[in-house]
Amino acid sequence: MSDKPKVGVDDYPLAEQRPDLVRGRRGKGIADINLKAIMAGEATMPDLTITPEMLRLQADIARAAGRAKLAENLERAAEMADLPQDVVMRVYEILRPGRATSAADLAAIAADLRATYKAERLACFIEEAAAVYERRGLFAFRY
Repeated sequence: MSDKPKVGVDDYPLAEQRPDLVRGRRGKGIADINLKAIMAGEATMPDLTITPEMLRLQADIARAAGRAKLAENLERAAEMADLPQDVVMRVYEILRPGRATSAADLAAIAADLRATYKAERLACFIEEAAAVYERRGLFAFRY
């Protein structure tokens, strides 16, 4: 049984329709984040940073609206939200055309994302990219 709230199209945008569900990384709700709280140091950047949970709720709304691809993107973003910044930048860099030398480069990144971070959707996306790069000749040539 899941504790995840059920949301649908009528809940979009969450901040306006369901502010009770919107929480930052430290658990503060929207009503707790205001200028006074910021000036007092009671609300900080982690309170303003999106969480994997919020991205998954947005994915649920997108899916309910018939936007499956958007939902998939939001689910991958949920996996990325907790990745260290250097890992995100490494993934970004290697996915740029001409940066990876072979499908093996991308497979290694995908394996690491799966094993270390349990980022299954992101790993699958990178494996799909490897097949497309192979087909389109987007791997870097090394002489």
